[in-house]
Amino acid sequence: MQPFADAQVLSCPYCGEEVEVQVDMAGPSSERYVEDCSVCCRPWAVSVTREGEDVWVSLGRDDD
Repeated sequence: MQPFADAQVLSCPYCGEEVEVQVDMAGPSSERYVEDCSVCCRPWAVSVTREGEDVWVSLGRDDD
């Protein structure tokens, strides 16, 4: 996971394409939600962690 400002370019865990994921800087300290890939349309499990001004996002497969 990497800290980021507004958006982060990550790789889809299914098709490997680079995709931009946008997450609000403000919110709960951690959250998970499902979002579909804009390239292959398969569902990601998006994990967001916020700690002070730092925000991290990671993508995983939602079919595990």
